Amino acid sequence: MKDLSPNIKSSITRSITQTFEQYMTSINWDEDEYDIEEFIKTWREYITTKALWYSKIPDKMKNNPAFHEDLAQRINEVIQRILSEPPSEEQVANIQMLQEKLDIYLNYHCKAEAAYVESVLKERMENQ
Repeated sequence: MKDLSPNIKSSITRSITQTFEQYMTSINWDEDEYDIEEFIKTWREYITTKALWYSKIPDKMKNNPAFHEDLAQRINEVIQRILSEPPSEEQVANIQMLQEKLDIYLNYHCKAEAAYVESVLKERMENQ
């Protein structure tokens, strides 16, 4: 991956982030439901059908095991970054207000999960 342009590297990171957050939303951020192999399958499907950057990578590079090792490392780094980014103060305040109004208390640990929880709570408010 060292030979890739900064734009492609950035696109790879964005695709991992987007696919991971979508995958986690699809399982309601339930850690017990998380399956790395299922996530990788989802990500692989995304990059081969929707990611514009994937077609820009030469087949020779795609077939190189070192490229896949680098991708696996990038995936792990991105997931770790997502899971360690704390929720914003605004998210915490909004979630707390919504939880009190609904008398529902949901756990969340990172900024991406807080965004999911906030959207779930807002949807419940609208459906009341």
